Amino acid sequence: MSLKDLKAAALKEIDANRESILALARAIFAEPEEGYREVKTAAKVEAVFSEWGLKVQKGLALTGVRGLLECGAPGPRIGILSELDAVINPDHPAADPGSGAVHACGHFAQIAWMIGAGYGLRKILDGLAGSVVLFAVPAEEYINLEFRENLKKENKIQYLGGKQELIRLGAFEDIDLAMMQHAQSEMPGRKVFFTAGSNGFVGKTARFLGRASHAGFAPERGINALNAFTLALSAIHAQRETFRDEDMVRVHPILTRGGESVNVVPSEVTTEMYARARTVEAIKDTSFKVDRALKAGALATGTTLEISTTAGYMPLESDEKFSDIYAANAAELIGKENIHFQGPSGGSTDMGDLTHLIPGIHPWVGAFSGDLHSKDFKVEDEEMAFIIPAKLFAMTAIDLLADGAKKAKEIVSAFKPVYSREEYVRTLDRFTYKTRFEGEKPPTLE
Repeated sequence: MSLKDLKAAALKEIDANRESILALARAIFAEPEEGYREVKTAAKVEAVFSEWGLKVQKGLALTGVRGLLECGAPGPRIGILSELDAVINPDHPAADPGSGAVHACGHFAQIAWMIGAGYGLRKILDGLAGSVVLFAVPAEEYINLEFRENLKKENKIQYLGGKQELIRLGAFEDIDLAMMQHAQSEMPGRKVFFTAGSNGFVGKTARFLGRASHAGFAPERGINALNAFTLALSAIHAQRETFRDEDMVRVHPILTRGGESVNVVPSEVTTEMYARARTVEAIKDTSFKVDRALKAGALATGTTLEISTTAGYMPLESDEKFSDIYAANAAELIGKENIHFQGPSGGSTDMGDLTHLIPGIHPWVGAFSGDLHSKDFKVEDEEMAFIIPAKLFAMTAIDLLADGAKKAKEIVSAFKPVYSREEYVRTLDRFTYKTRFEGEKPPTLE
């Protein structure tokens, strides 16, 4: 079959299974689950793979699921990736009443795209060279850190992000190049967006330990941990002029514990935050300055400070030739005028980690409205939200694996990885450390 005929056959098969694709997306949306807890979602994916008779691997990084499509001739292996997890936003009308989880990130649509591409590709495998891994991965949203830290203590995971953990386990070792897509809600409609990469980050938790006392008649006997945090936050803000514009630094904390009782001087205050930037070196610099600011708050108030820093995600670096192939297919389906190229994103994704090891792409697709993760996030166009991206996955895979996988081989040959798997793991470990700072204690007042 010609390239045109291969694509036509795949697209026809995707259209023929439209209702099954939509039904799967709706079923996943109805049962959102947090990262590393996506048991029901993973089971839905596994059920499709089993129905197709694929070789299935499951329980990867606790909940990840892989299905393998073997082509008619040997060649490179492509990963088509989707993400299993939801975010937490109890205000969303579709949020789970117990957990507050909701698919306001669009990951439920990602799984529909991956499965939809599988419907199309499995019918034309004899005309391609290589293989395709359909891979549903866990825990992309870097949230609920206390739960994940407990998984680490139980030796169930080593890294908090799903792709990080899968890289450590070697689950991508047999994949030569990989692609993902993500929902984009800023400009709803039949559009595709490419960014010039995205930020990476480290995650931090900090614990200020002071001394409790009665806030009314003996505040002088206490050491106010909330004051320490307030000063630390001001010190972080004071770093802004030291950050270069091109590094796109973002530091955003939340307060997870602010004291015990309103009439007691707060003796324990905890915070979580990200320190994001566009390059690994800028992330290191930002992390150092944030630690320094946290210590300043502790020093000023005499509190003890415990900082736990954990490797977040690497900056995303999409492969240009790979992106061009995808963009050409998007132009064919929705028109060249609807393909947009933007500057780097301030957000982060663990797809960035993978692009440091193998060629990858991570375009964004329209069809959604409301801000990502917000209570207003929703689907506006089902065809664009669930079907067209599946076709883009399939068409791009066909381009890569047709003609003896010539284009895939060219991309793989030209790619120069930043890290080997071992080097990557060592880098993550260097970003993971704990610091304790003993603040000065005032003299006793008795």
